[in-house]
Amino acid sequence: MTSPQTDGLFLTFEGIDGSGKSTQCRLLADHLRRSGREVVLTREPGGSPGAEEIRRLVLEGDPDRWSAETELLLFTAARRDHLERTILPALRAGKVVVCDRFADSTRMYQGLSRGDLRTTVDRLHSLMIGRDPDLTVLIDMDPATGLARAKGRQGSEERFEDFGLDLQEKMRAGFLSLAEEFADRFRVIDGNRPVDDVAAEVAATVAAALSATHPAPASEESGG
Repeated sequence: MTSPQTDGLFLTFEGIDGSGKSTQCRLLADHLRRSGREVVLTREPGGSPGAEEIRRLVLEGDPDRWSAETELLLFTAARRDHLERTILPALRAGKVVVCDRFADSTRMYQGLSRGDLRTTVDRLHSLMIGRDPDLTVLIDMDPATGLARAKGRQGSEERFEDFGLDLQEKMRAGFLSLAEEFADRFRVIDGNRPVDDVAAEVAATVAAALSATHPAPASEESGG
């Protein structure tokens, strides 16, 4: 599938559970809005009505509820709906899309850590999605710290956290490997620091990407 031509900027955040990426997504979106950007803050799985229904199917319930193959199909269906109904319309309108997880998470959770399905993940992505982020920010976090944070949330969506520290460690190694594989779009940021310090580095990283391809609005350029 050929990537659609768009005018906006597509930013994604990746990282292990409890890495703080969701917080950094929100902080970046707020920062960009204050700078005069039009921003759509979204997430995966989810981000559109149909995709949110699938999210409940895959993130709640017993850890062994689905096979890795079934999860892959569910996540791909959710991503396709999200792409059609949320991401592409925003990009065509020239907005910045900030997304909490995207296909790289599927490459890790279903492609490597839940089964030897990486080739299948990439084939499905090419066939049904055909769009990669312009920039991916990987918040790198100590696996044990991340798991403790994730379990401390005590929400209903703990299915993957229930796989334990071993999965967290595999995921961290896998994400760092992806950052090397897709070095042109990945930026790795140390998440083992105060939230504000991480946010400042994220903002600077994104500013560099925006300045290269999407000049600042007139109000920002004039200091207004």
